[in-house]
Amino acid sequence: MTGHSNYRSSRIWCAVTLLILAGCTAPQQRPPPRQGPSPADVAFEKVADRFLNEMVPLTPVFATRLGDHRFDDRLDDIGPTARAERAALARSLLDALAALDRAELSRANQVDCELLEHRLQYTLWQIQTLEEWRWNPLLYTDLAGDGIYLLMARDFAPLPVRLAHAAARLEDLPRLLAQVRETLDPGRVPRIYAETAIKQSPGVLTLVAELIEPQIGALPEADQARLRSAIERARTAILQQQIWLEKRLLPSAGGDFRLGAALYDQKLHFELDSPLSRQDIRMRAEAELARTRSQMYEIARGVLAARAGAAALPDAPSPEQQQAAIGAALELAAADQPQRSEVLATARSAFAQAERFVRAKDLLTLYPDRLQVIEMPEFERGVTLAFCDAPGPLDRGLTTFYAVAPIPADWRDAEVRSYLREYNIRAIHELTIHEAMPGHYVQLAHADRYPSTLRAVLQSGTFIEGWAVYAERLMREQGYMGSDPLMQLVQLKWYLRSVANALLDQAVHVDHMSHEDAMRLMVHDAFQEPTEAEAKWMRVELSSAQLPTYFVGLQEHLALRDEAVRLWGSSFTLKRYHDAVLSYGSPPIKYVRALLFDLPIPTVSVEPGGI
Repeated sequence: MTGHSNYRSSRIWCAVTLLILAGCTAPQQRPPPRQGPSPADVAFEKVADRFLNEMVPLTPVFATRLGDHRFDDRLDDIGPTARAERAALARSLLDALAALDRAELSRANQVDCELLEHRLQYTLWQIQTLEEWRWNPLLYTDLAGDGIYLLMARDFAPLPVRLAHAAARLEDLPRLLAQVRETLDPGRVPRIYAETAIKQSPGVLTLVAELIEPQIGALPEADQARLRSAIERARTAILQQQIWLEKRLLPSAGGDFRLGAALYDQKLHFELDSPLSRQDIRMRAEAELARTRSQMYEIARGVLAARAGAAALPDAPSPEQQQAAIGAALELAAADQPQRSEVLATARSAFAQAERFVRAKDLLTLYPDRLQVIEMPEFERGVTLAFCDAPGPLDRGLTTFYAVAPIPADWRDAEVRSYLREYNIRAIHELTIHEAMPGHYVQLAHADRYPSTLRAVLQSGTFIEGWAVYAERLMREQGYMGSDPLMQLVQLKWYLRSVANALLDQAVHVDHMSHEDAMRLMVHDAFQEPTEAEAKWMRVELSSAQLPTYFVGLQEHLALRDEAVRLWGSSFTLKRYHDAVLSYGSPPIKYVRALLFDLPIPTVSVEPGGI
């Protein structure tokens, strides 16, 4: 999601990124490739197997999400003994990694070794320093909901097997909720977290009603009785939990949702696994905000110039003139809305059009993995218009869902028009590019073909989200929708979302940005609808260090592509480049760069907080 008319400034920033990435690795001479695994490779595979077979079982719901179904009949133990066990295992695995001669590892294993060390360090930091388990009740509402949803959303096993596992998890739910009450420290829980937990907690009952109860007839009578009994016990436990949330947790909630500079910088290091610091990100995002708005103004001038009554459109506009011109041009796109009953059909049509365009341009290989454009399940609605629901990285071969929310039946026409101003027809195309074609769906289909189970488990959100934003920019560069200027404006507006995300996240958590200033950034500077901006404000209250992944990931993808153009010269093609970049799974870009250009694998680890 970025503009390209000011290509020189983009190239300069890409060059800076490459210098930083290059600085991660000291120059060295590598020995010629070995034949067969070395003793170090054999030792590393044993450590990796320990992680997959000892650490993953300690988080059974996460295992289900990954596609490891050995523990589908269990819920996580969140008590102190279980936390201590996870921490002890992480330290033991780190010790085993430290004993390896990494220079003797294969290049693929060098990458996986670095990824595993990073994940283990993050695990220890989360348990011992961040202590989110003490103050974030949403960890546990998500855990309870995912424990059921992930079993029922896909046909990875016969329905009776999945229902039996759901019964076991529902039977264990009272124990989990009791542990939640023992674990949370109400005085440290931010009020917004408590309020959101109160809204989310009954969601498990919705899941049961929608996904399980209609299927009970698939079981033998004895198993039906067990499942009904488990549902009743779970219902009682959830109602008790709701009373505790409302009467005990909410009145005592006194924590600050803002992390503060020290914790934020440490978490940012772990989440991004990037050489870019908070200060780097802010500097780039502020510059991109100004550059992109200037680019949007030039496009708006072309759109408005031939229209009767257009305001003055000078070469050097005042801030007010720039704002007015961009807003007026975006109004034309906002007015082009689907019928309230045609949102899903519009998304399906957008996917088909985007797929035809990608094939015609031969931008990258498209694998025949199954995708369904579906109506979003009711319990998932209310946050965004659409999302990509891919199977876990170990559940290879299952269907990916591109889920699109219908307009709620009880919305008045004015509410519908306001909502579809943000999600107009061109915006639905943009969203489809990001979530599906050639964004998340295509990238994850490539990643599924990389053979390392460990790398699939340790995938980088920065790489994944960065690719989806890059896909938006790529389609605009290649002339999607006939280089329609309004589509270009919508794409740049969406890029401003990524820019604003990066600025907003650190400004709120470190600099105590107010709600008023945050709304100005999003609504005025980035042209978002107020309802969209309010939802993003809540998201930044309830999360940290994830919103920058879109912007940082894009910057790193662009830097990598520029380097490939320079190094490959006349042999560079987009398809060759894209297929190569996507062939390594979803690791951080710094490792893709080393593998793509046969450079030493980065091994210098930046200590948390020292970025």
